[in-house]
Amino acid sequence: MEKLEALKRLFPGKVDLSESERLRHGKDEGYPEARPVLAVVYPEGVEDVQKALRWAREWGVAVIPFGAGTSLEGHLYPVREAISLDLSRMNRVLEVRPQDFSCVVEPGLTRKALNQALKGTGLFFPVDPGADASLGGMAATNASGTTTVRYGGMRQNVLALQVVLASGEVLELGRGVRKTSSGYDLKDLFIGSEGTLGVITRLTLRLHPLPEHVHTLRVFFPGVEEAAEASYRIMASGLPVARLELLDELAMRALNRYLKAGFPERPALFLEFHASTKEALEAERASALELVREAGALEVEAATTEEERRRQWEARHQAYWALVHLFPGHRFLITDTAVPLSRLPEMVRFAQGLLREMGLTGNILGHVGDGNFHTLIPVLLEDYPKAEAYAERLVEKALELGGTCTAEHGVGLRKRKFLPKEHGPALEWMRRLKALFDPEGLLNPGKVV
Repeated sequence: MEKLEALKRLFPGKVDLSESERLRHGKDEGYPEARPVLAVVYPEGVEDVQKALRWAREWGVAVIPFGAGTSLEGHLYPVREAISLDLSRMNRVLEVRPQDFSCVVEPGLTRKALNQALKGTGLFFPVDPGADASLGGMAATNASGTTTVRYGGMRQNVLALQVVLASGEVLELGRGVRKTSSGYDLKDLFIGSEGTLGVITRLTLRLHPLPEHVHTLRVFFPGVEEAAEASYRIMASGLPVARLELLDELAMRALNRYLKAGFPERPALFLEFHASTKEALEAERASALELVREAGALEVEAATTEEERRRQWEARHQAYWALVHLFPGHRFLITDTAVPLSRLPEMVRFAQGLLREMGLTGNILGHVGDGNFHTLIPVLLEDYPKAEAYAERLVEKALELGGTCTAEHGVGLRKRKFLPKEHGPALEWMRRLKALFDPEGLLNPGKVV
């Protein structure tokens, strides 16, 4: 094929045409369909990205940026002929500025690799979606995670971006400062754009001091409603909680089978507090214990060592794989929604009741300190449409309560249908922005809008 020969000449040693890699780059972790891309290209710098986009314009082939492949909503599925632009070779830490609490990195660097590189500086990058995702991909989906309740998600922790437009033009967006009022905020427009407006080729990130004192709790409840109510009370109290995670009894059972964790098999809140003094930490802990007991807590366990704390949060991050292990041969529908904090107990109650009403087994867990939770539903292939119907009703309820169809997974293909109801006339302006930045529709077409 002439276009592929031209691509290989343009990128000697940087193009993979194998069936396995083409298929791996045409699917993500949560979308049920997969389709091989035309080719996988591995750029090693911004000039390579520009060359790839020039080739794409010449041949009319779409381009899908690829980080670590951990997205969930069909972001990577090619709706038409496309190449995958795998940025994993652009994985350097370009600069660490401890005095400015910031660093400059390439998009293919993963969050774990960055924190490893920061060892000895007294600083860390806090955004933790669980998966060892690439930082460029995390910005592209506005990722968040367990620490967002205190430190914010990607939008709060990206100071500046370098992006390449479909035209090949390179833009520098934002500045390496804590705040600016200079001009329109194009940087935040690209965060969460899912590769539909441009390709991120460099990020300036905000870093945070490592906490001096950490206290971690596991609190067990008779039901998920009581756990959700406790989470709301903690947030309403103003306590500076650093992590606040809900896991239901199914998650705890799965973790006990998968990791031999030895947890009580009841709904739980996993909490963590970060403080600069032991006195402050003890005061926060005592207040939290009073609040959870008022909400009906049955049992409280404390992680007393760094190793135990690490095991607790590793268990939280392994919850999905524990469920996969508990339900072999099943597909999983994974969805996320978020509602205002005051409506969280109601939303959790609805989600649990809807599972019973529809005869589905499902797992409720998530970042409830942000009003955000996930529902994971294991189904056999023939029951997948029922799980999709459940997810649709869940989103409709979230929107009814003033929430959103996705708090952190992004829109991709799966959640496009909910955007008209959530955004109204603003959706048309999003489409106009897409057409302005990508008039030929080459960048991850079919996604978001």
